[in-house]
Amino acid sequence: LLPPMPNIRDFTSALRQRPGVDAVLVLGKDGLLIEGFAAPGLNNEDLAARVPALVSEAEALGRATIHGQLNTAILEHQKGFAIIAALADDTLLLVLLRPSADLGGLLFDIRRYRGNIAALI
Repeated sequence: LLPPMPNIRDFTSALRQRPGVDAVLVLGKDGLLIEGFAAPGLNNEDLAARVPALVSEAEALGRATIHGQLNTAILEHQKGFAIIAALADDTLLLVLLRPSADLGGLLFDIRRYRGNIAALI
């Protein structure tokens, strides 16, 4: 459960404190970083710049399958997960997780509080 957040920095900081979270980035659909925290060795701007291409293809798949716009995408890699969530028409959230993280709980919170998170931006 996420406590009420007065601003986007408080939100990203709260998510980053969760066990197993390596990065929390809020970015524009153009790949420009708005706010974010990442573990040492990860480059916030580089990570943010890579997300738009994934989102573009996911949205194209949604149009082709008549499933609509992207809400949330989950990528599973050998050493963890990436969650990409649309917060508003032009804003995205990227969360990088280790395999030990509570993926289900985090997904639940992102989906439940999407509107509240978007209001902070």
